[in-house]
Amino acid sequence: MTVQPNSVEARDQAYQLHSYTNARALERDGALVIERGEGVHVYDNNGKQYIEAMSGLWSVAVGFGEKRLVEAATRQMSKLPYYHTFTGRTHGPSVDLAEKLIQMAPVPMSKVHFTNSGSEANDTALKMIWYRSNALGKPEKKKIISRIKGYHGVTIASASLTGLPNNHRSFDLPLAGIFHTTCPHYRVFAQENETEEAFVARCAQDLEDLILREGPETVAAFIGEPVMGAGGVIVPPAGYWEAIQTVLRKYDILLIADEVICGFGRTGEMFGTQTFGLQPDIMTLSKQLSSSYQPISALLINEKVYEPLADESAKIGTFGHGYTASGHPVAAAVALENLAIIEERDLVGNARTLSPLFLKRLKALESHPIAIEARGVGLIGALELKPRDGFALGQLGPKFAALMLEKGVIGRAIGDSIALCPPLIIDEHQIGTIFDTFEASLDAFQAQLESA
Repeated sequence: MTVQPNSVEARDQAYQLHSYTNARALERDGALVIERGEGVHVYDNNGKQYIEAMSGLWSVAVGFGEKRLVEAATRQMSKLPYYHTFTGRTHGPSVDLAEKLIQMAPVPMSKVHFTNSGSEANDTALKMIWYRSNALGKPEKKKIISRIKGYHGVTIASASLTGLPNNHRSFDLPLAGIFHTTCPHYRVFAQENETEEAFVARCAQDLEDLILREGPETVAAFIGEPVMGAGGVIVPPAGYWEAIQTVLRKYDILLIADEVICGFGRTGEMFGTQTFGLQPDIMTLSKQLSSSYQPISALLINEKVYEPLADESAKIGTFGHGYTASGHPVAAAVALENLAIIEERDLVGNARTLSPLFLKRLKALESHPIAIEARGVGLIGALELKPRDGFALGQLGPKFAALMLEKGVIGRAIGDSIALCPPLIIDEHQIGTIFDTFEASLDAFQAQLESA
């Protein structure tokens, strides 16, 4: 597109370095400026309407322009715009939200520690585990196992936990002591003639072999998303999580459930932990916690994790960790109101009710000549495009996502997969519009490819 001098686009090019963006391509093409949002729609600065079928970044559960969240922020801003939770200080919103999250937890949890993003939450989980191991007199028990294609953030530690190459390349990552085991994507990683059941058994065996190779006494924790989001919406096969947890229990290894994307209704249950039968020791939460109206995240830790931390803080004199905005009163107030809306409007039930339609329409696209696989659960899904001669791996997805964008639907290209994760307020008609547009885009893209 042509970027006009002194426009928002031109000033953006001049002054801002974007996340997950080819900086040179942005200099050439400019950015899409989103100016406002309402419900499941957002509007650019030329007035064009889009269905935001990715909920921003997997996160705007209650939709855009929710006045109750604006009012909650305004009330709290007027009363106490900021205070901290360092050195024994606290305030009502952080206490209320911590209590609410413990009550909502799908497994027994003891305490909540607030952070500001999913990356910070997972980074803090790693620090807590190291601190805990030292408290238990097991300084060698520090290694963490993640998974190939897992996504856990972009700080130095959380990017190391992430199992995606572009989060490591040129950053000198991952850190030592972090390992990645088999991704549970059956179609891609199954061996020839291997059944799903055999594949699950091999995933568990691969994990056990890694633990034994490193030494069980050195492995502290395993981290995983119930459904892998940024790795391509990878839904684990039946029995996968049961098999993985059997191995972890055998070697006394903690389980961290990264619920940053799955939490608060995305899978058709309040937490992905419930959908897949997890029993985590730590849960990390963000995104739909506040529908991303405010930056906030949280770690829930059980007694097994908390008690050694508390003992060590008494020994040292402090738990020497925290962020200026941990439990920020405005963010906490907005999160509380957001959770109230999710419950009052039964948005988890809406996800559960509409999931069969969403998944049926998604699955139908799998038969398209340029598609290879549809994957999904609840209201999260992805369609993967077939490899094609003349295109490197990962080139088709962005081109197709751009075509969908032109037609008024925002999805997200993850390699050659197109992900969908609409707001939980979505209705049947809007789901129909998304998939009608998706199908029309597939037809148009096929015609483009064949005429090239």
